[in-house]
Amino acid sequence: MTHILVLNSSVSGEASISRLLVADAVAELTARDPHAQIVFRDLAADPIPHLLPSTVAGVRAQPSSPAELEARALSDKLIAELRAADVIVIGAPMYNFSVPTTLRSWFDHVLRAGETFRYSEAGPEGLLTGKKVIVVESRGGLYSEGPAQALDFQEPYLRQLLGFVGLTDVTFIRAEKIGYGPDARDQAVADSRAELAKLTA
Repeated sequence: MTHILVLNSSVSGEASISRLLVADAVAELTARDPHAQIVFRDLAADPIPHLLPSTVAGVRAQPSSPAELEARALSDKLIAELRAADVIVIGAPMYNFSVPTTLRSWFDHVLRAGETFRYSEAGPEGLLTGKKVIVVESRGGLYSEGPAQALDFQEPYLRQLLGFVGLTDVTFIRAEKIGYGPDARDQAVADSRAELAKLTA
């Protein structure tokens, strides 16, 4: 039985291209394994709190105050969901050349020394190996090549953070130029769906 963790972060609701394609990815995965268990996290509707002093104290030391205990419990829960997953599907629209801050907050809670990575004599070592990650990116323009590629702080950031915890089997599905009009948006969706179908075949 496959365990799937699904993270959506777009604030665009039903108009979101990343949410549409994440749903397609989940449909493809569950068609292969109808008994798959899925955990959904909507980081826009139910955002992970941004870092506070209580968060840092709660995850880096022995928590004592109610706020610190709450922060530790949330981090533990998010890490448990991530650790249990065989496949992670992430919907990541590009906002201001990077990721939504709610997705950043999720990473802030799951990147934890001794839990998802550790420091060794050779340097940091990821502890979450053997998992598959599908990242669905939606972008208004073209950032995978050409002049705007230098402004892409989204994909390198995600690749680095995922790799830091041992998630190196990562496929990026890019729906680009969705801001160029309906035809370009429809083509981006069609191309991304074709990539997803090949990926999950």
